[in-house]
Amino acid sequence: MPEGKPLVGITMGSSSDARIMRGAAEALDAFGIPHEDSIVSAHRTPSRLAEYARHAEESGFRVIIAGAGGAAHLPGMLASYTTIPVVGVPILVYADKGPAGRSSAFGGLDALLSISEMPSGSPVGVMGINKARSAGIYAAMILANEFGHIRESLRRYKRERHEAVVRESDEMARTGLGSSGAP
Repeated sequence: MPEGKPLVGITMGSSSDARIMRGAAEALDAFGIPHEDSIVSAHRTPSRLAEYARHAEESGFRVIIAGAGGAAHLPGMLASYTTIPVVGVPILVYADKGPAGRSSAFGGLDALLSISEMPSGSPVGVMGINKARSAGIYAAMILANEFGHIRESLRRYKRERHEAVVRESDEMARTGLGSSGAP
């Protein structure tokens, strides 16, 4: 793996998306995968979107994680400009942009459907609503095909998750679900 050179681009349509997209960065950081983070709006900065796609290719990114809410055009538009796999994160738009705020009338389903229903020929992988951490793990899985140390980190991660569930199950078997045992 090129030392310190970003392998993943994390981009989002607005700074308000950062609190969700932070999950992707945290997942990549846990696997030691360098990433570059940015804001690119498909609607407000379309020329910057095209520049970002070129920059991603020139920089050698292997995966782009793109978060967007509402109409969620960012992931699909990026996919139309590059051959790099794009993983879309539909974001439930929150009312945190001042007193008027903004919110999704559809609870994030608008973004989910917008990203998942890309026309044939411009596919985008899509995570669940606000599942940026899953996008980071999925990007690690893509990179594991090329980088053995990431593959080993993922195996360790999956083994740890397995062991945690077994411990939880053993604890539940010992303590039961309720204090009285009655329905």
